Amino acid sequence: MKFEFATSQRIVFGPGVIGELPGICADFGKKPAFITGNSTARSAPVFQALENRGFSPRQFSVCGEPTIGHITGLVQQIREQNCGFVIAIGGGSVIDAGKAIAALLTNPGNPMDYLEVVGSGQPLKNRAAPLIAVPTTAGTGAEVTRNAVLLSEEHNVKVSMRSPLMLPALALVDPELTMSMPPAITASTGLDALTQLIEAFVSVKSNPLTDGICREGIRKAGRALPRAYADGSDAAAREDMALASLFGGLALANAGLGAVHGFAGPLGGMFHVPHGTVCAALLPMVVKTNFQALEELDKNPPILGKFRELETLLGSDGFQTLEKLCAELNVPGLSSLGVKKADFPHIIEQAKNASSMKGNPVPLSDDQLLNILVESY
Repeated sequence: MKFEFATSQRIVFGPGVIGELPGICADFGKKPAFITGNSTARSAPVFQALENRGFSPRQFSVCGEPTIGHITGLVQQIREQNCGFVIAIGGGSVIDAGKAIAALLTNPGNPMDYLEVVGSGQPLKNRAAPLIAVPTTAGTGAEVTRNAVLLSEEHNVKVSMRSPLMLPALALVDPELTMSMPPAITASTGLDALTQLIEAFVSVKSNPLTDGICREGIRKAGRALPRAYADGSDAAAREDMALASLFGGLALANAGLGAVHGFAGPLGGMFHVPHGTVCAALLPMVVKTNFQALEELDKNPPILGKFRELETLLGSDGFQTLEKLCAELNVPGLSSLGVKKADFPHIIEQAKNASSMKGNPVPLSDDQLLNILVESY
Protein backbone atom coordinates (compact mmCIF):
# COMPACT_ATOMS: atom_id res chain seq x y z
CA MET A 1 0.00 0.00 0.00
CA LYS A 2 1.20 3.47 -0.89
CA PHE A 3 -0.26 6.75 0.36
CA GLU A 4 0.73 10.30 1.15
CA PHE A 5 -0.33 12.61 3.94
CA ALA A 6 0.05 16.39 3.82
CA THR A 7 -1.11 19.09 6.18
CA SER A 8 -0.23 22.53 7.53
CA GLN A 9 3.44 22.95 8.32
CA ARG A 10 2.62 23.43 12.01
CA ILE A 11 -0.46 22.87 14.17
CA VAL A 12 -0.84 24.50 17.59
CA PHE A 13 -3.92 23.36 19.56
CA GLY A 14 -5.23 24.19 23.01
CA PRO A 15 -7.31 26.53 25.15
CA GLY A 16 -5.71 29.97 25.26
CA VAL A 17 -3.14 29.41 22.50
CA ILE A 18 -4.41 32.52 20.69
CA GLY A 19 -2.18 34.41 23.13
CA GLU A 20 0.85 32.87 21.43
CA LEU A 21 0.06 34.39 18.05
CA PRO A 22 2.15 37.58 18.29
CA GLY A 23 5.24 35.60 19.23
CA ILE A 24 4.67 33.16 16.39
CA CYS A 25 4.18 35.97 13.86
CA ALA A 26 7.75 37.16 14.37
CA ASP A 27 8.89 34.43 11.97
CA PHE A 28 6.83 35.86 9.10
CA GLY A 29 7.38 39.61 9.06
CA LYS A 30 5.87 42.78 10.46
CA LYS A 31 2.96 43.61 8.16
CA PRO A 32 0.25 40.94 7.93
CA ALA A 33 -2.98 41.13 5.98
CA PHE A 34 -5.49 40.50 8.76
CA ILE A 35 -8.59 38.81 7.29
CA THR A 36 -11.77 38.68 9.37
CA GLY A 37 -15.49 38.14 8.91
CA ASN A 38 -18.42 40.47 9.58
CA SER A 39 -17.88 40.56 13.33
CA THR A 40 -14.59 41.69 14.81
CA ALA A 41 -15.50 40.93 18.45
CA ARG A 42 -13.21 37.91 18.70
CA SER A 43 -10.50 39.23 16.39
CA ALA A 44 -10.19 42.79 17.78
CA PRO A 45 -8.12 41.77 20.85
CA VAL A 46 -5.79 39.81 18.58
CA PHE A 47 -5.38 42.78 16.24
CA GLN A 48 -4.62 45.01 19.23
CA ALA A 49 -2.12 42.50 20.62
CA LEU A 50 -0.26 42.51 17.31
CA GLU A 51 -0.10 46.29 17.27
CA ASN A 52 1.13 46.31 20.87
CA ARG A 53 3.99 44.01 19.86
CA GLY A 54 5.14 46.31 17.06
CA PHE A 55 3.35 44.76 14.10
CA SER A 56 1.52 46.79 11.46
CA PRO A 57 -1.51 44.66 10.53
CA ARG A 58 -3.85 45.79 7.76
CA GLN A 59 -7.44 44.64 8.26
CA PHE A 60 -9.71 43.34 5.50
CA SER A 61 -13.19 41.84 5.84
CA VAL A 62 -14.91 38.96 4.08
CA CYS A 63 -18.67 39.30 4.39
CA GLY A 64 -20.47 36.00 3.90
CA GLU A 65 -19.31 33.52 1.30
CA PRO A 66 -16.12 34.65 -0.49
CA THR A 67 -16.87 35.35 -4.14
CA ILE A 68 -14.45 35.33 -7.04
CA GLY A 69 -14.82 39.06 -7.55
CA HIS A 70 -14.35 39.91 -3.88
CA ILE A 71 -11.17 37.82 -3.61
CA THR A 72 -9.76 39.43 -6.75
CA GLY A 73 -10.34 42.88 -5.29
CA LEU A 74 -8.83 41.99 -1.93
CA VAL A 75 -5.68 40.59 -3.52
CA GLN A 76 -5.14 43.87 -5.35
CA GLN A 77 -5.63 45.89 -2.15
CA ILE A 78 -3.28 43.67 -0.15
CA ARG A 79 -0.60 43.90 -2.83
CA GLU A 80 -0.86 47.69 -2.69
CA GLN A 81 -0.34 47.56 1.07
CA ASN A 82 2.80 45.38 0.64
CA CYS A 83 1.68 42.83 3.23
CA GLY A 84 4.17 40.03 3.67
CA PHE A 85 1.90 37.31 5.08
CA VAL A 86 -1.74 36.58 5.87
CA ILE A 87 -3.63 35.96 9.10
CA ALA A 88 -7.18 34.63 8.62
CA ILE A 89 -9.27 34.52 11.80
CA GLY A 90 -12.88 33.41 11.50
CA GLY A 91 -15.06 30.61 10.20
CA GLY A 92 -14.41 28.37 7.23
CA SER A 93 -15.32 31.05 4.69
CA VAL A 94 -12.80 33.49 6.15
CA ILE A 95 -10.05 30.89 6.21
CA ASP A 96 -10.87 29.79 2.65
CA ALA A 97 -10.63 33.44 1.63
CA GLY A 98 -7.26 33.64 3.35
CA LYS A 99 -5.98 30.59 1.49
CA ALA A 100 -7.13 31.91 -1.87
CA ILE A 101 -5.61 35.33 -1.18
CA ALA A 102 -2.30 33.85 -0.01
CA ALA A 103 -2.11 31.72 -3.16
CA LEU A 104 -2.89 34.59 -5.51
CA LEU A 105 -0.34 36.88 -3.85
CA THR A 106 2.47 34.66 -5.13
CA ASN A 107 0.98 33.40 -8.39
CA PRO A 108 0.08 35.35 -11.55
CA GLY A 109 -3.40 35.75 -12.93
CA ASN A 110 -6.78 35.62 -11.25
CA PRO A 111 -8.96 32.99 -9.52
CA MET A 112 -10.52 31.77 -12.78
CA ASP A 113 -7.11 30.57 -13.93
CA TYR A 114 -7.00 28.08 -11.05
CA LEU A 115 -10.60 27.21 -10.16
CA GLU A 116 -12.03 23.75 -10.81
CA VAL A 117 -15.18 23.14 -12.89
CA VAL A 118 -15.86 26.75 -13.96
CA GLY A 119 -12.25 27.88 -14.46
CA SER A 120 -9.12 26.67 -16.22
CA GLY A 121 -8.00 24.50 -13.31
CA GLN A 122 -4.34 25.35 -13.85
CA PRO A 123 -1.93 24.14 -11.14
CA LEU A 124 -0.30 26.72 -8.90
CA LYS A 125 3.38 27.22 -9.71
CA ASN A 126 4.50 28.92 -6.51
CA ARG A 127 3.89 28.21 -2.84
CA ALA A 128 1.30 30.52 -1.32
CA ALA A 129 2.36 33.39 0.90
CA PRO A 130 2.63 32.32 4.56
CA LEU A 131 -0.84 31.95 6.06
CA ILE A 132 -1.77 31.65 9.73
CA ALA A 133 -5.26 30.12 9.95
CA VAL A 134 -7.20 30.68 13.19
CA PRO A 135 -10.68 29.08 13.23
CA THR A 136 -13.44 30.55 15.39
CA THR A 137 -15.94 27.80 14.53
CA ALA A 138 -15.67 24.01 14.81
CA GLY A 139 -16.74 22.59 11.48
CA THR A 140 -14.79 22.86 8.26
CA GLY A 141 -11.26 22.08 9.40
CA ALA A 142 -10.22 24.61 6.74
CA GLU A 143 -7.10 25.43 8.74
CA VAL A 144 -5.48 22.19 7.56
CA THR A 145 -6.95 21.71 4.08
CA ARG A 146 -5.42 22.40 0.69
CA ASN A 147 -8.38 24.01 -1.04
CA ALA A 148 -10.40 27.22 -0.91
CA VAL A 149 -14.10 27.21 -1.75
CA LEU A 150 -15.27 30.29 -3.65
CA LEU A 151 -18.72 31.26 -4.87
CA SER A 152 -19.06 31.87 -8.60
CA GLU A 153 -22.02 34.22 -8.77
CA GLU A 154 -22.02 33.95 -12.56
CA HIS A 155 -22.47 30.16 -12.47
CA ASN A 156 -24.40 29.88 -9.16
CA VAL A 157 -22.04 27.24 -7.81
CA LYS A 158 -19.33 26.91 -5.20
CA VAL A 159 -16.04 25.63 -6.60
CA SER A 160 -12.49 25.19 -5.34
CA MET A 161 -8.98 26.33 -5.91
CA ARG A 162 -6.94 23.31 -4.88
CA SER A 163 -3.23 22.68 -4.42
CA PRO A 164 -0.81 21.29 -1.81
CA LEU A 165 0.94 24.65 -2.17
CA MET A 166 -2.08 26.26 -0.45
CA LEU A 167 -1.67 24.49 2.89
CA PRO A 168 -1.38 27.07 5.69
CA ALA A 169 1.99 27.63 7.29
CA LEU A 170 0.35 27.47 10.72
CA ALA A 171 -2.99 26.25 12.03
CA LEU A 172 -3.66 27.78 15.45
CA VAL A 173 -6.74 26.15 16.99
CA ASP A 174 -8.03 27.60 20.26
CA PRO A 175 -11.32 26.00 21.40
CA GLU A 176 -12.06 29.05 23.55
CA LEU A 177 -12.66 31.07 20.38
CA THR A 178 -15.68 28.85 19.60
CA MET A 179 -17.44 29.38 22.95
CA SER A 180 -19.62 32.25 21.72
CA MET A 181 -21.12 30.36 18.77
CA PRO A 182 -24.95 30.33 19.06
CA PRO A 183 -26.74 26.95 19.00
CA ALA A 184 -27.73 27.10 15.32
CA ILE A 185 -24.14 27.77 14.20
CA THR A 186 -22.86 25.13 16.62
CA ALA A 187 -25.23 22.63 15.01
CA SER A 188 -24.50 23.43 11.36
CA THR A 189 -20.72 23.63 11.76
CA GLY A 190 -20.59 20.58 14.02
CA LEU A 191 -22.62 18.47 11.62
CA ASP A 192 -20.32 19.59 8.81
CA ALA A 193 -17.38 18.28 10.85
CA LEU A 194 -19.15 14.96 11.45
CA THR A 195 -20.06 14.68 7.75
CA GLN A 196 -16.46 15.23 6.70
CA LEU A 197 -15.22 12.59 9.13
CA ILE A 198 -17.77 10.03 7.92
CA GLU A 199 -17.22 10.72 4.23
CA ALA A 200 -13.43 10.61 4.54
CA PHE A 201 -13.66 7.37 6.53
CA VAL A 202 -15.58 5.53 3.80
CA SER A 203 -13.95 7.30 0.85
CA VAL A 204 -12.31 5.21 -1.85
CA LYS A 205 -9.21 7.38 -1.24
CA SER A 206 -8.94 6.66 2.49
CA ASN A 207 -5.79 5.19 4.03
CA PRO A 208 -4.80 3.76 7.43
CA LEU A 209 -3.69 7.14 8.74
CA THR A 210 -6.90 8.97 7.81
CA ASP A 211 -8.94 6.01 9.11
CA GLY A 212 -7.45 6.35 12.58
CA ILE A 213 -8.06 10.09 12.62
CA CYS A 214 -11.67 9.60 11.48
CA ARG A 215 -12.44 6.94 14.06
CA GLU A 216 -11.38 9.19 16.91
CA GLY A 217 -13.09 12.23 15.39
CA ILE A 218 -16.42 10.46 14.84
CA ARG A 219 -16.44 9.28 18.47
CA LYS A 220 -15.69 12.78 19.74
CA ALA A 221 -18.24 14.54 17.53
CA GLY A 222 -21.03 12.08 18.30
CA ARG A 223 -20.48 12.53 22.02
CA ALA A 224 -19.72 16.26 22.20
CA LEU A 225 -21.98 17.89 19.61
CA PRO A 226 -25.29 17.49 21.50
CA ARG A 227 -23.60 18.84 24.64
CA ALA A 228 -22.08 21.85 22.89
CA TYR A 229 -25.46 22.56 21.28
CA ALA A 230 -27.29 22.38 24.62
CA ASP A 231 -24.68 24.36 26.57
CA GLY A 232 -22.26 26.54 24.64
CA SER A 233 -20.18 27.12 27.78
CA ASP A 234 -19.30 23.40 28.09
CA ALA A 235 -15.53 23.76 27.70
CA ALA A 236 -14.87 20.03 27.37
CA ALA A 237 -17.48 19.67 24.62
CA ARG A 238 -16.11 22.70 22.78
CA GLU A 239 -12.60 21.26 22.95
CA ASP A 240 -13.76 17.89 21.59
CA MET A 241 -15.63 19.59 18.74
CA ALA A 242 -12.57 21.71 17.89
CA LEU A 243 -10.57 18.48 17.71
CA ALA A 244 -13.26 16.77 15.61
CA SER A 245 -13.21 19.70 13.18
CA LEU A 246 -9.42 19.62 12.99
CA PHE A 247 -9.47 15.86 12.43
CA GLY A 248 -12.09 16.23 9.70
CA GLY A 249 -9.90 18.72 7.88
CA LEU A 250 -6.84 16.48 8.20
CA ALA A 251 -8.80 13.52 6.85
CA LEU A 252 -10.61 15.15 3.94
CA ALA A 253 -7.45 16.87 2.72
CA ASN A 254 -5.89 13.45 2.23
CA ALA A 255 -8.83 11.07 1.65
CA GLY A 256 -11.41 13.23 -0.13
CA LEU A 257 -15.14 13.31 0.56
CA GLY A 258 -18.29 11.91 -1.07
CA ALA A 259 -21.82 12.49 -2.29
CA VAL A 260 -22.91 14.81 0.53
CA HIS A 261 -20.27 17.33 -0.47
CA GLY A 262 -20.85 16.55 -4.13
CA PHE A 263 -24.38 17.90 -3.62
CA ALA A 264 -23.35 20.68 -1.22
CA GLY A 265 -21.42 22.71 -3.79
CA PRO A 266 -24.29 23.13 -6.27
CA LEU A 267 -26.89 23.57 -3.53
CA GLY A 268 -24.83 26.18 -1.70
CA GLY A 269 -24.22 28.10 -4.89
CA MET A 270 -27.82 28.03 -6.06
CA PHE A 271 -29.58 28.78 -2.80
CA HIS A 272 -26.95 30.54 -0.65
CA VAL A 273 -27.65 28.48 2.45
CA PRO A 274 -25.13 27.55 5.17
CA HIS A 275 -22.85 24.76 4.01
CA GLY A 276 -23.17 22.75 7.22
CA THR A 277 -26.95 22.91 7.14
CA VAL A 278 -27.02 21.46 3.62
CA CYS A 279 -24.62 18.69 4.63
CA ALA A 280 -26.71 17.83 7.69
CA ALA A 281 -29.92 17.65 5.64
CA LEU A 282 -28.34 15.18 3.22
CA LEU A 283 -26.10 13.11 5.48
CA PRO A 284 -28.52 10.45 6.83
CA MET A 285 -29.93 9.59 3.40
CA VAL A 286 -26.53 9.56 1.66
CA VAL A 287 -25.13 7.15 4.26
CA LYS A 288 -28.21 4.92 3.96
CA THR A 289 -28.10 4.94 0.15
CA ASN A 290 -24.38 4.13 0.01
CA PHE A 291 -24.80 1.28 2.48
CA GLN A 292 -27.71 -0.22 0.55
CA ALA A 293 -25.88 0.15 -2.77
CA LEU A 294 -22.83 -1.67 -1.39
CA GLU A 295 -24.98 -4.47 0.04
CA GLU A 296 -26.63 -4.99 -3.36
CA LEU A 297 -23.31 -5.56 -5.15
CA ASP A 298 -22.54 -9.13 -6.19
CA LYS A 299 -19.31 -9.15 -4.22
CA ASN A 300 -18.82 -8.10 -0.63
CA PRO A 301 -16.44 -5.13 -0.96
CA PRO A 302 -14.05 -4.44 1.92
CA ILE A 303 -15.49 -0.95 2.29
CA LEU A 304 -18.77 -2.51 3.39
CA GLY A 305 -16.99 -3.55 6.56
CA LYS A 306 -16.23 0.10 7.22
CA PHE A 307 -19.92 0.94 7.09
CA ARG A 308 -20.62 -1.75 9.67
CA GLU A 309 -17.82 -0.33 11.82
CA LEU A 310 -19.31 3.13 11.31
CA GLU A 311 -22.58 1.90 12.78
CA THR A 312 -20.68 0.92 15.93
CA LEU A 313 -18.78 4.22 16.08
CA LEU A 314 -22.05 6.15 15.90
CA GLY A 315 -23.51 4.32 18.91
CA SER A 316 -26.08 1.75 19.85
CA ASP A 317 -28.65 2.99 17.33
CA GLY A 318 -26.27 2.74 14.38
CA PHE A 319 -27.20 4.83 11.36
CA GLN A 320 -30.46 5.88 13.02
CA THR A 321 -28.26 7.92 15.36
CA LEU A 322 -27.69 10.35 12.48
CA GLU A 323 -31.41 10.90 11.97
CA LYS A 324 -31.97 11.34 15.71
CA LEU A 325 -29.04 13.75 15.99
CA CYS A 326 -30.30 15.89 13.10
CA ALA A 327 -33.76 15.97 14.68
CA GLU A 328 -32.31 16.92 18.08
CA LEU A 329 -30.33 19.74 16.47
CA ASN A 330 -33.40 20.97 14.52
CA VAL A 331 -31.88 20.46 11.08
CA PRO A 332 -34.34 21.61 8.40
CA GLY A 333 -35.10 19.63 5.26
CA LEU A 334 -34.13 20.86 1.81
CA SER A 335 -37.62 22.29 1.27
CA SER A 336 -37.07 24.71 4.17
CA LEU A 337 -33.85 25.90 2.54
CA GLY A 338 -35.60 27.17 -0.58
CA VAL A 339 -34.85 24.14 -2.76
CA LYS A 340 -37.53 23.33 -5.34
CA LYS A 341 -38.21 19.87 -6.75
CA ALA A 342 -38.05 21.36 -10.23
CA ASP A 343 -34.36 22.08 -9.54
CA PHE A 344 -33.50 18.44 -8.85
CA PRO A 345 -32.34 17.50 -12.40
CA HIS A 346 -29.99 20.49 -12.57
CA ILE A 347 -28.66 19.80 -9.05
CA ILE A 348 -27.94 16.18 -9.96
CA GLU A 349 -26.08 17.08 -13.15
CA GLN A 350 -23.89 19.56 -11.30
CA ALA A 351 -23.28 17.18 -8.40
CA LYS A 352 -22.07 14.43 -10.75
CA ASN A 353 -19.31 16.77 -11.96
CA ALA A 354 -18.20 17.79 -8.47
CA SER A 355 -14.72 16.67 -7.42
CA SER A 356 -16.04 15.39 -4.07
CA MET A 357 -18.19 12.80 -5.83
CA LYS A 358 -15.02 10.98 -6.92
CA GLY A 359 -14.41 9.82 -3.36
CA ASN A 360 -17.87 8.34 -2.83
CA PRO A 361 -17.54 4.66 -1.84
CA VAL A 362 -19.77 3.45 -4.68
CA PRO A 363 -20.97 5.03 -7.97
CA LEU A 364 -24.56 6.21 -7.59
CA SER A 365 -27.08 6.25 -10.42
CA ASP A 366 -29.23 9.25 -11.30
CA ASP A 367 -32.19 7.47 -9.71
CA GLN A 368 -30.27 6.97 -6.48
CA LEU A 369 -29.15 10.59 -6.44
CA LEU A 370 -32.74 11.70 -7.07
CA ASN A 371 -34.00 9.52 -4.23
CA ILE A 372 -31.48 11.14 -1.86
CA LEU A 373 -32.88 14.58 -2.71
CA VAL A 374 -36.49 13.41 -2.45
CA GLU A 375 -35.99 11.73 0.93
CA SER A 376 -34.00 14.73 2.26
CA TYR A 377 -36.66 17.19 1.14
